[in-house]
Amino acid sequence: MSDEEDPLRAIRIGKLDSLKTLGIEPYPYGFERTHEAGELEQRYAGLAAGADTQQRVRVAGRIRAIRNSGMFIDLHDASGKIQIFCHRDFLPPGGLAAGRLLDIGDLVGIEGLVRRTPRGELTVNATAIIVLAKALRPLPEKYHGLADVELRYRQRYLDMIMNPQSRETLRRRSRVIAAMRSHLVECGYLEVETPMLHTIPGGASAKPFVTHHNALDIDLYLRIAPELHLKRLLVGGLADKLFEINRCFRNEGLSPRHNPEFTTLELYEAYVDYTAMMKLTEELVTIVAETVLGTLRIGYGGTMIDLSPPWPRCSMAELVHKATGVDFLAIEEAAAARRAAAQLGAALTGSESWGQALEAAFDARVEDTLIQPTHVTGFPRDISPLAKADRADPRLVERFETYIYGWEIANAFSELNDPLDQRERFEAQIRAREAGDEEAQPLDEDYVTALEYGLPPCGGLGIGIDRLVMLLTDSPSIRDVIAFPTLRPR
Repeated sequence: MSDEEDPLRAIRIGKLDSLKTLGIEPYPYGFERTHEAGELEQRYAGLAAGADTQQRVRVAGRIRAIRNSGMFIDLHDASGKIQIFCHRDFLPPGGLAAGRLLDIGDLVGIEGLVRRTPRGELTVNATAIIVLAKALRPLPEKYHGLADVELRYRQRYLDMIMNPQSRETLRRRSRVIAAMRSHLVECGYLEVETPMLHTIPGGASAKPFVTHHNALDIDLYLRIAPELHLKRLLVGGLADKLFEINRCFRNEGLSPRHNPEFTTLELYEAYVDYTAMMKLTEELVTIVAETVLGTLRIGYGGTMIDLSPPWPRCSMAELVHKATGVDFLAIEEAAAARRAAAQLGAALTGSESWGQALEAAFDARVEDTLIQPTHVTGFPRDISPLAKADRADPRLVERFETYIYGWEIANAFSELNDPLDQRERFEAQIRAREAGDEEAQPLDEDYVTALEYGLPPCGGLGIGIDRLVMLLTDSPSIRDVIAFPTLRPR
């Protein structure tokens, strides 16, 4: 606590003691409300200036302003603001005494009569003041608020008190998830839950977090993706359409688009391929945008983005060829592909496979240019160990990633269901891991066994909810759309 806060806190603790001396419990167990502020504004929208009512209400919220020596209070709740009038004409002596001990930031309950002031402000004439939580620390100064962005993330509760936009962003996130869930349920998908603790990390190429289970004396890994467990449920016949809105964890760096824990939607549908997943991706994003924003034209970072489907479909190699003139499909050897990628400015380690070199070239020269929604297809097989081979070119797989504003927001496959092919892919990943690739996937023997009992042909889709919410709220950082982002300890 800073030196400046100490005396202010001491004053508030003195008021806390005074409330107790008056026999007022400053932290009671509850308060029964009859209305919220926003509800009263709607109900009395037609009440004329200067008009009184005999409507008695009970409202509660946080004090955000005190004026005229405590005569007027601005009370804020989750729905909006209501003005409170505190005067001896309406309040008994005990209520007046309690009112004199209030501070900005306190949570109070008010009982009183609704009126509209001659200046047109909807107001409650308080007949009772009930202290609900005495705030011992002052809020940040009103007009400057939380100027320290880092402090906003560390003390998100203060950020939400002071910044209506922060509250709206997180509320919009909730509506995005609700709209996704509602559409999938209407389409016949079954919502499921799968483990967050895995004995073998899998389902994506990423470095996992490791923890230890004492009773079993084994290391466990925080989920990097739910994919392999969801496909086990498909093998078991639980449903032909499954989805999970899940929290994943990856032990990677931080950036405006990366947080170590993040939320995705992942789903699987039997008897379809990845083209069905393209249509579903467009459906989900457009339904969410229309539900939450009421439009398919959104602004992000000053750029107008049109979400109207259908979205273009272009292969990774085609996009690189168009941007650079280099045709990776005409290159056979990995070494030649690495040389070509390096000449295009790609960051390489020198051990990349043909597919990794193509991906590096795409990342360096194409990814950031995909502003309008685009499905990127034709991913290399050697970076897609869980996808079916492309029917026309065995070097590629039936996989797409959807890009908006240069970000990947969706990833989908025609899922690999051949157990022998899957084992070979895992073994190739093991060799890559032994060569130093920490993100290569280990062999999950039980998953291969599950495939040997028969996984129906299916399409799978993952959508990054955090990034989608960033787009739909014009938020520059993933930290803005996560209530409590991961931060370095002070």
